[in-house]
Amino acid sequence: MEVPEIEKQIGINLYSTDTTGLGGQLRQEIEDFIVKEITNREEGEEGKYLIVELTKRDWDTHHLTRTLSRILQVSQKRISVAGTKDKRALTTQKISIFDTDASEIEKIHLKDIELKVLGRSRKSVELGDLWGNDFRITVRNIENSPEETEALLKKTTDEILAQGGVPNFFGIQRFGSVRPVTHLVGKAIVEGNFEKAALLYIAEPFPEEPEETKNARQFVKDTLDFKEGLKTYPLRLGHERAMMNHLIANPEDYSGSFRVLPQNLYRMFVHGYQSYIYNIILCRRIEAGIPLNRAVEGDIVCFRNEVGLPDSSKTEKVTSETVNAMNRLLKLGRAFITAPLPGYNTEFASGIPGEIENGVLKELGVSLEGFNIEKFPEMSSKGTRREVLLEVKPKFEAGEDELNPGKSKAVLEFMLPKGSYATTVLREYMKVNPLQMS
Repeated sequence: MEVPEIEKQIGINLYSTDTTGLGGQLRQEIEDFIVKEITNREEGEEGKYLIVELTKRDWDTHHLTRTLSRILQVSQKRISVAGTKDKRALTTQKISIFDTDASEIEKIHLKDIELKVLGRSRKSVELGDLWGNDFRITVRNIENSPEETEALLKKTTDEILAQGGVPNFFGIQRFGSVRPVTHLVGKAIVEGNFEKAALLYIAEPFPEEPEETKNARQFVKDTLDFKEGLKTYPLRLGHERAMMNHLIANPEDYSGSFRVLPQNLYRMFVHGYQSYIYNIILCRRIEAGIPLNRAVEGDIVCFRNEVGLPDSSKTEKVTSETVNAMNRLLKLGRAFITAPLPGYNTEFASGIPGEIENGVLKELGVSLEGFNIEKFPEMSSKGTRREVLLEVKPKFEAGEDELNPGKSKAVLEFMLPKGSYATTVLREYMKVNPLQMS
């Protein structure tokens, strides 16, 4: 099936399954998207950190931590999480609160929030401090009968299991759901053109935006009049407004305008460009008929770490002498084929995989030296490699959709390792515009 245009813009031009899409709708109800964190932590009874299990319904993680800090009258920095969970979902995860007594939790009475004290620890909950997440997702409003839906679920699942999973694409969230511009800004930065990068972020309108926002961006794009533009820019576009204020006070300081942004945002631009290149390389590998779960000579593999997750810091190039042994490790789930997130010091494959990787870089005109960004060293990236296959073993069921008479629903359950997105799996089943999955 043809992929939506918005996915082509982020480097994805194929599905790995040949089935017809279910279509359908996500998140018609909050409980249609249930996420439970799988943690590698064990809590005790001593330590400065209070460990709490948080179950939230339709709450943004950052908004919630701000609210908790206000109620507890502590700095927001004292509250930490292992990962940011979806807002429009029912999610369960661990949080830690520094130097707080369990009795303080009894003061918290928030709608759609449940807090359960688990114990104490000498170590806070930190980003990445988890194995992965369990998902239970309901897709509603499917045009097929329940029997047709069940048959389609089985066919797609069988194909996924035969492949060992789905391609480990970076989905639309990585690039901006309504306005996938992150990688374009990153490309301009890597090319050393901060003026182009800033104007892309501030002033490039996208079709899915509200009309007033598109008009405001177009005005600034056409006139470069930031002072007048600020009068029409919606207040919710705080990052763009901050950049324009900087440019009014410091004309032509386009690289400096990025410094007014939070670090986690300005680092995402180069990461977005790397992700776009990775997506293209992964598509080319699939189009060339090279499996994602079986190594060929020249591949670079990484290995499972002590908690069972792929560790891209430990890699090895596959040779004619090691290819059989490496494929045995791949079959046992102890090794993973990788593709590059290119940077100024990335290791590249050889053989046919290397030809694909280098061919994409040449086609896109990528200069690896450009990832060493002198004007803004904090944005620089050495690059790394990422596993090409997202291992998943979905379970499914189908039935009548009680919210949409005459339609059917599908319920999918699966576990994913940290750093991966449920929508990467769901796209193979639904085959819809990713904005319908956000």
